[in-house]
Amino acid sequence: MRTSTSKWNYTLWSTGQQNIRRMWAGMEKGYPEHEPAPSYTGPPMNPSSLAPQPGLYPPPHAGAPYVAYQGGSAATVTHVVVNAKLQDAPGQERCPRCQQMVLTQVERKAGLMTWLICGGMAFIGCCLCCWVPFVVDSCKDVQHNCPNCNNVIYLYKRL
Repeated sequence: MRTSTSKWNYTLWSTGQQNIRRMWAGMEKGYPEHEPAPSYTGPPMNPSSLAPQPGLYPPPHAGAPYVAYQGGSAATVTHVVVNAKLQDAPGQERCPRCQQMVLTQVERKAGLMTWLICGGMAFIGCCLCCWVPFVVDSCKDVQHNCPNCNNVIYLYKRL
């Protein structure tokens, strides 16, 4: 019994080895060679075949442009002008009080960001530098005023 079992194992092992050898042999050969593609002669160069066939295109109208889509109502185009939101620099805006289009005057005031930076500097031990955010314009809020009536148009808050 032992001999038949060992013979069976050897047969399986040798068959597996042969399959692996066949696989490696196929890899060494590379991809199978294909037939070359047929040569391309290009489109026919007969001028009569390039002319439009009758019935496919509408006849041209004398003096009137061809309209591709007919039907429904014509689309109307509406232009919407959106003013950029006022931020750091003066901007042109309509004053709600005097109804004039004006270039705003800006006034910088200490706001929440200024006080948070000051408190953060004091917290980490820079008490002598706590005044710096109060003189740096990029740390302050910006108030936009009308130059005619001095009305507040917009307040840009950093935080």
